[in-house]
Amino acid sequence: MFLPPKNHSLKQFVLCCAVVFFTTISSAQMYFPPNTGASWDTLSPVKLEWCDEKINNLYQFLDSSSTKAFILLKDGKIVLEKYFNGHSATSNWYWASAGKTLTAFLVGLAQQENYLHISDTTSSYLGKAWTSCSAAQEDKITIWHQLTMTSGLDDGVTDPFCTSDTCLKYKADAGIRWAYHNAPYTLLDSVLENATGRSLNTYTNQKVRTPTGMDGVYIKQGFNSVFFSTARSMARFGLLVLNKGNWNGNQILSDTNYYNDMVNTSQTLNKAYGYLWWLNGKSSFMVPQLQSVFNGSMTPNAPNDMISALGKNGQFINVIPSQNMVWIRMGEAPDNSLVPFTFNNDIWAKLNDMKCNTSRVFERKKSAYRADIYPNPAHDCISLILGDGFTPSDYEIRNSLGSVVAKGIYSNKIDVTQIAEGFYTLKLFNEKQAKSIKFIKN
Repeated sequence: MFLPPKNHSLKQFVLCCAVVFFTTISSAQMYFPPNTGASWDTLSPVKLEWCDEKINNLYQFLDSSSTKAFILLKDGKIVLEKYFNGHSATSNWYWASAGKTLTAFLVGLAQQENYLHISDTTSSYLGKAWTSCSAAQEDKITIWHQLTMTSGLDDGVTDPFCTSDTCLKYKADAGIRWAYHNAPYTLLDSVLENATGRSLNTYTNQKVRTPTGMDGVYIKQGFNSVFFSTARSMARFGLLVLNKGNWNGNQILSDTNYYNDMVNTSQTLNKAYGYLWWLNGKSSFMVPQLQSVFNGSMTPNAPNDMISALGKNGQFINVIPSQNMVWIRMGEAPDNSLVPFTFNNDIWAKLNDMKCNTSRVFERKKSAYRADIYPNPAHDCISLILGDGFTPSDYEIRNSLGSVVAKGIYSNKIDVTQIAEGFYTLKLFNEKQAKSIKFIKN
């Protein structure tokens, strides 16, 4: 007979047992596809009360946005899977910067196996003078700084992808400045190879690909090693992360402290950044190429607990623990940003409107008053698409502090060449109505 410990009340004991039971049931409900073959269980969208018409609207939006592949998992099962523009389930595509999250996972595995510790100086694995900094400046840079984008190296150099020592210049002491800088991240590949004594592909194959049934390979492109795989393999990695490094009972990443640090705010400068993962639902966020801090959640349409792998040209892995959901998108560029989080937010708007309980009258009204802006991020001018039910007379543009930086009479193209880089809100209005849309100027 099992009795509760004497220093626990009966109420605490019952609660503890309930948590254990619920966790066991939740784990039992999670599906994992077989490691070999093309079999993968599905879940009908009908069970989620999703309408065919709205699913088709989502697919049309994805198709018009140069998407190659889209997969959505619920409890590990495929709810939506669609390929576009000649892509297929067997086609490979690059992850771009979404692959940073795979690197973060590999670093955690290497630390787990005592090949390295993230508090180690980067010089311990790359040798002295891997930058053009002074020895004292360079010795302050650790693996942790590479994982958190706080190396202090200058991201404003001519080629921020260049990993040669002449390109790695001092900007600030490590740890006091956040900047989305590709080169220090890229050098984590060499750190891993030198620490483990294995090539990046060999270590990935042994520790992640084989245990999960993923495919994929790192291919050298310029200074970068870019991961290519099928869409389903991208989804497998998302499922692995959703389950905290556990694949169908095999605890691949057992360092729970590292996992928790990886998917939570890693430093105080950019609250929306973990270890190469983007974090939703934080009070503020920063974006690549800017030093501004923007208030609010990075992806307002998404659940607050979402963590994201975001890559150039719209390579996405979104992991949502509260919904046991993962979805991925591969494709061409919907805009020109390094991390197109506004496009991610647009897809979430479609997903939030999938249920069948919305009347056609409401749908027509909603469509009539819609307002879309492109390109976003913008460079010289912004263009607008408005529903027939909304005709603005004037506009104003406010910065992240709420100050008006531009205003005028409405036209469907608005010049923004005189506006500084940053995050803005465009407000369109007439005597009866108003509509606000967020955009980035870079």
